[in-house]
Amino acid sequence: MTLDEINRLDRAGFVAALGGVFEHSPWVAESAFSARPFVSIDALHGAMVAAMQGANDTQKLSLLRAHPELAGKAAIRGELTADSTREQVGAGLAACSASEFAQLTEMNARYNAKFGFPFILAVKGYERAGIIAEFARRVDNDHATEFAETLQQIAKITRFRLDALLAG
Repeated sequence: MTLDEINRLDRAGFVAALGGVFEHSPWVAESAFSARPFVSIDALHGAMVAAMQGANDTQKLSLLRAHPELAGKAAIRGELTADSTREQVGAGLAACSASEFAQLTEMNARYNAKFGFPFILAVKGYERAGIIAEFARRVDNDHATEFAETLQQIAKITRFRLDALLAG
Protein backbone atom coordinates (compact mmCIF):
# COMPACT_ATOMS: atom_id res chain seq x y z
CA MET A 1 0.00 0.00 0.00
CA THR A 2 1.23 3.52 -0.76
CA LEU A 3 0.72 6.79 1.06
CA ASP A 4 -1.39 8.05 -1.88
CA GLU A 5 -3.65 5.03 -1.50
CA ILE A 6 -3.92 5.67 2.26
CA ASN A 7 -4.90 9.29 1.59
CA ARG A 8 -7.69 8.19 -0.77
CA LEU A 9 -9.32 5.79 1.68
CA ASP A 10 -12.60 6.60 3.37
CA ARG A 11 -12.71 6.46 7.18
CA ALA A 12 -13.64 2.76 7.34
CA GLY A 13 -10.95 1.80 4.83
CA PHE A 14 -8.36 3.92 6.62
CA VAL A 15 -9.12 2.28 9.95
CA ALA A 16 -9.14 -1.17 8.33
CA ALA A 17 -5.74 -0.52 6.74
CA LEU A 18 -4.04 1.12 9.72
CA GLY A 19 -6.05 -0.02 12.73
CA GLY A 20 -3.56 -2.71 13.65
CA VAL A 21 -0.48 -0.49 13.58
CA PHE A 22 -1.14 0.37 17.23
CA GLU A 23 -1.62 -3.06 18.81
CA HIS A 24 -5.35 -3.93 19.04
CA SER A 25 -6.14 -0.19 19.18
CA PRO A 26 -7.92 0.95 16.00
CA TRP A 27 -9.09 4.07 17.84
CA VAL A 28 -5.66 5.59 17.14
CA ALA A 29 -6.15 5.35 13.37
CA GLU A 30 -9.75 6.54 13.78
CA SER A 31 -8.49 9.63 15.64
CA ALA A 32 -5.76 10.36 13.07
CA PHE A 33 -8.07 10.10 10.04
CA SER A 34 -9.11 13.77 10.13
CA ALA A 35 -5.49 14.91 9.69
CA ARG A 36 -5.46 13.66 6.06
CA PRO A 37 -4.01 14.17 3.56
CA PHE A 38 -0.58 13.12 4.74
CA VAL A 39 2.38 14.49 2.79
CA SER A 40 4.78 11.86 4.18
CA ILE A 41 5.00 8.81 6.36
CA ASP A 42 6.44 11.16 9.00
CA ALA A 43 3.24 13.21 8.87
CA LEU A 44 1.04 10.11 9.09
CA HIS A 45 3.05 8.71 11.97
CA GLY A 46 3.07 12.10 13.69
CA ALA A 47 -0.73 12.31 13.49
CA MET A 48 -1.10 8.83 14.90
CA VAL A 49 1.36 9.47 17.74
CA ALA A 50 -0.42 12.77 18.48
CA ALA A 51 -3.70 10.84 18.69
CA MET A 52 -2.09 8.41 21.14
CA GLN A 53 -0.52 11.19 23.22
CA GLY A 54 -3.78 13.18 23.20
CA ALA A 55 -5.78 10.27 24.60
CA ASN A 56 -6.75 10.17 28.24
CA ASP A 57 -4.78 8.03 30.67
CA THR A 58 -7.42 5.27 30.62
CA GLN A 59 -7.13 4.95 26.83
CA LYS A 60 -3.33 5.02 27.03
CA LEU A 61 -3.33 2.32 29.69
CA SER A 62 -5.65 0.22 27.54
CA LEU A 63 -3.20 0.61 24.65
CA LEU A 64 -0.29 -0.48 26.83
CA ARG A 65 -2.23 -3.48 28.10
CA ALA A 66 -3.10 -4.48 24.51
CA HIS A 67 0.57 -5.32 23.94
CA PRO A 68 1.83 -8.83 24.63
CA GLU A 69 4.59 -9.69 27.06
CA LEU A 70 7.95 -10.40 25.44
CA ALA A 71 8.37 -14.18 25.22
CA GLY A 72 5.19 -14.44 27.29
CA LYS A 73 2.17 -16.71 27.43
CA ALA A 74 0.57 -15.32 24.25
CA ALA A 75 3.75 -16.05 22.31
CA ILE A 76 3.88 -19.59 23.64
CA ARG A 77 0.23 -20.17 22.72
CA GLY A 78 0.76 -18.65 19.24
CA GLU A 79 -1.70 -15.82 19.94
CA LEU A 80 0.45 -12.85 18.91
CA THR A 81 -0.49 -10.59 16.02
CA ALA A 82 1.56 -11.13 12.85
CA ASP A 83 3.50 -7.92 13.59
CA SER A 84 4.30 -8.92 17.18
CA THR A 85 5.31 -12.41 16.10
CA ARG A 86 7.66 -11.04 13.42
CA GLU A 87 9.18 -8.54 15.88
CA GLN A 88 9.74 -11.07 18.67
CA VAL A 89 11.11 -13.74 16.33
CA GLY A 90 13.42 -11.14 14.74
CA ALA A 91 14.87 -10.36 18.16
CA GLY A 92 15.52 -14.03 18.84
CA LEU A 93 12.89 -14.36 21.55
CA ALA A 94 11.48 -17.53 19.99
CA ALA A 95 14.87 -19.17 20.57
CA CYS A 96 15.32 -18.43 24.28
CA SER A 97 17.28 -20.91 26.34
CA ALA A 98 15.48 -22.35 29.37
CA SER A 99 17.35 -19.95 31.66
CA GLU A 100 16.60 -16.91 29.46
CA PHE A 101 12.95 -17.89 29.29
CA ALA A 102 12.83 -18.28 33.09
CA GLN A 103 14.51 -14.89 33.51
CA LEU A 104 12.06 -13.20 31.10
CA THR A 105 9.09 -14.87 32.79
CA GLU A 106 10.22 -13.59 36.19
CA MET A 107 10.93 -10.11 34.82
CA ASN A 108 7.54 -9.96 33.06
CA ALA A 109 5.80 -10.84 36.33
CA ARG A 110 7.83 -8.34 38.37
CA TYR A 111 7.37 -5.55 35.83
CA ASN A 112 3.63 -6.11 35.39
CA ALA A 113 3.10 -6.28 39.16
CA LYS A 114 4.89 -2.97 39.61
CA PHE A 115 3.45 -1.01 36.67
CA GLY A 116 0.16 -2.72 35.77
CA PHE A 117 1.06 -3.15 32.10
CA PRO A 118 3.54 -5.30 30.15
CA PHE A 119 7.12 -4.34 29.41
CA ILE A 120 7.18 -2.86 25.91
CA LEU A 121 10.32 -2.38 23.89
CA ALA A 122 10.84 -1.69 20.19
CA VAL A 123 12.95 -4.84 19.83
CA LYS A 124 14.18 -4.21 16.29
CA GLY A 125 17.97 -4.20 16.45
CA TYR A 126 18.07 -5.91 19.85
CA GLU A 127 19.21 -9.40 20.73
CA ARG A 128 18.01 -11.35 23.78
CA ALA A 129 20.82 -10.12 26.04
CA GLY A 130 20.09 -6.49 25.18
CA ILE A 131 16.37 -6.97 25.79
CA ILE A 132 17.07 -8.50 29.20
CA ALA A 133 19.43 -5.61 30.02
CA GLU A 134 16.73 -3.06 29.06
CA PHE A 135 14.21 -4.94 31.17
CA ALA A 136 16.55 -4.82 34.17
CA ARG A 137 17.29 -1.13 33.65
CA ARG A 138 13.67 -0.02 33.29
CA VAL A 139 12.03 -2.08 36.03
CA ASP A 140 13.51 0.30 38.62
CA ASN A 141 11.94 3.40 37.02
CA ASP A 142 9.13 5.22 38.78
CA HIS A 143 5.64 4.80 37.33
CA ALA A 144 5.46 8.18 35.54
CA THR A 145 8.88 7.75 33.91
CA GLU A 146 8.08 4.22 32.76
CA PHE A 147 4.62 5.16 31.47
CA ALA A 148 6.21 7.88 29.32
CA GLU A 149 9.05 5.57 28.19
CA THR A 150 6.57 2.89 27.20
CA LEU A 151 4.59 5.34 25.05
CA GLN A 152 7.87 6.35 23.37
CA GLN A 153 8.62 2.69 22.68
CA ILE A 154 5.16 2.28 21.13
CA ALA A 155 5.89 5.28 18.90
CA LYS A 156 9.08 3.54 17.71
CA ILE A 157 7.31 0.21 17.15
CA THR A 158 4.55 1.85 15.15
CA ARG A 159 7.00 3.72 12.96
CA PHE A 160 8.68 0.44 12.06
CA ARG A 161 5.26 -1.04 11.31
CA LEU A 162 4.22 1.89 9.11
CA ASP A 163 7.51 1.75 7.22
CA ALA A 164 6.96 -1.96 6.55
CA LEU A 165 3.33 -1.45 5.53
CA LEU A 166 4.03 1.49 3.22
CA ALA A 167 7.27 0.22 1.74
CA GLY A 168 5.70 0.22 -1.74
